Amino acid sequence: MKKSLLTLFAVAAMSTTALAADVKPALVYGTGGKFDKSFNEAAYNGAEKFKAETGIAYRDFEPTGDTQGEQAIRNFASRGFNPVVAVSFAWTSAIEKVAAEFPDTKFIIVDSVVDKPNVRSVVYKEEEGSYLVGVLAGMASKSGKVGFVGGMDIPLIRKFECGYEQGARSVNADIEVFQNMTGTTGAAWNDPVRGGELTKNQIDQGADVVYAAAGATGLGVLQTAADNKKLSIGVDSNQNYLHPGSVLTSMVKRVDLAVYNAYNDTKNDKFTGGVQALGVKEDGVGAAIDEHNKSLITPEMQAAVDKAKADIIAGTIKVHDYTSDNACPK
Repeated sequence: MKKSLLTLFAVAAMSTTALAADVKPALVYGTGGKFDKSFNEAAYNGAEKFKAETGIAYRDFEPTGDTQGEQAIRNFASRGFNPVVAVSFAWTSAIEKVAAEFPDTKFIIVDSVVDKPNVRSVVYKEEEGSYLVGVLAGMASKSGKVGFVGGMDIPLIRKFECGYEQGARSVNADIEVFQNMTGTTGAAWNDPVRGGELTKNQIDQGADVVYAAAGATGLGVLQTAADNKKLSIGVDSNQNYLHPGSVLTSMVKRVDLAVYNAYNDTKNDKFTGGVQALGVKEDGVGAAIDEHNKSLITPEMQAAVDKAKADIIAGTIKVHDYTSDNACPK
């Protein structure tokens, strides 16, 4: 009996090891660099959390151009990595092709939808989180003028801007919103100098709060706002700590959860394909308030953002999604 029990324990231990061995995670970032302190770094943090909790290592790759992304995704799949997470809409066609070639591999794409049974598509309601930071911007602005600097000029980034504008107008119907996009190629995510130039131009026009949704380019936005004693708003990761007292808030987008959940669900044999849409209700997006920006948030601002959040969850406030009709209501 004792021998039988020991045998069972040994088999159970082997099964656990085999299950862990079946999880061989990989991560392909968007262009802009792993440590952009924004979108890509959020993905990295999710992978690191999984590694710390489970002891299971992962491999990652930083593409510098669009062709490298597809090569990396196919390379990981061909070498038996599973699941493979691709964190950018730029890898949509790559995932469509490679997922069809490797039907037994699980793929996750962030910020796009690929309709394959072995693909999980994680998208966010960026307009809802941007509405919340827009409320804070509208209340914090003394000039009645706020700005927005986007990265690549695509509908996804205009979705951020449109939500921000709606939030700002909800507290000041006459507020003026300046907006600029950095570029039309992937290089727009990694040009902090240009981000700073666009920010200075908006400040010169009177903007006293500028929201960056531009990956590593946004670091130039935050720096320029701080240098000119104006307020900025970070994006994706919580960037409040970068310039304490200058970053009004950050529109946090939980890309880390998409990566962590993908790895964990695969490990626990709970992976499902299909679309996951994460908004305020799902805690997928929000406005970050911590020790670094608390002094900038008045009780009235806190109450306003709490009410807006509750109203979005209740459906009382319906934030328009720019990508639904490629338009933003005025």
